[in-house]
Amino acid sequence: MHIQPFGDKALLVSFEKKIDPEINQQVINLYHTLKASAKFTFLTPAYCSLTVGIDRSRFTINEATELIKELASQPPTNQSVYVREFTIPVCYEGDFAPDMHEVSEITGLDPKEIIALHTAQEFRVYMLGFVAGFSYLGTLPDQLACPRKKTPRKSVPQGSVGLAGHQTGIYPVNAPGGWQIIGQTPVQMFDTTREEPNLLFAGDKVKFRAISEDEFKLILLKEETGIYHTEAKHG
Repeated sequence: MHIQPFGDKALLVSFEKKIDPEINQQVINLYHTLKASAKFTFLTPAYCSLTVGIDRSRFTINEATELIKELASQPPTNQSVYVREFTIPVCYEGDFAPDMHEVSEITGLDPKEIIALHTAQEFRVYMLGFVAGFSYLGTLPDQLACPRKKTPRKSVPQGSVGLAGHQTGIYPVNAPGGWQIIGQTPVQMFDTTREEPNLLFAGDKVKFRAISEDEFKLILLKEETGIYHTEAKHG
């Protein structure tokens, strides 16, 4: 673990620089430990690092660094209470999957095989970023790994599910992007009217469930009327 200043009001806590679930779990464990201490202004976890906001009226950078080291050395709490498991419905049909044919050509798999692989995998939310609520999920099996599009779209519809490298992700809002879009979820991934706008958080687990266009429309209607709720199971 390496700690260094990140501007004058934050510290960057870095772990081994690679995308790995065990390293990411170290980040999440530290996040929950520091959050429980209620001594920091903000905490932003990423793949292999944690940005920690410092209240300079309470701590110097050196004092905050030593406090983080002290808290990190304590035995971790039971992290299983923080693990949430979600099942996200996705329509992989027609206009909801504009890049399905391209992904099929890249991978050599037919759409049914792509869908089967994508829905069979349990993914880890490594981090949120890019736009508010965008979840970076991994790790895709090698058979589904594919490059980003050569020319990004100016606007990708809200709820679009894409592939890029060994990652899959969900666009929470309409946004530009270059991921290969193979489906779309009607679930509201980011909603400012909720107490916690983000549905997902780093460390969560996600499985996708294939749905028809009719079921997509039904869930979307329920979302819009506030009667559909995506519930999490706790690991």
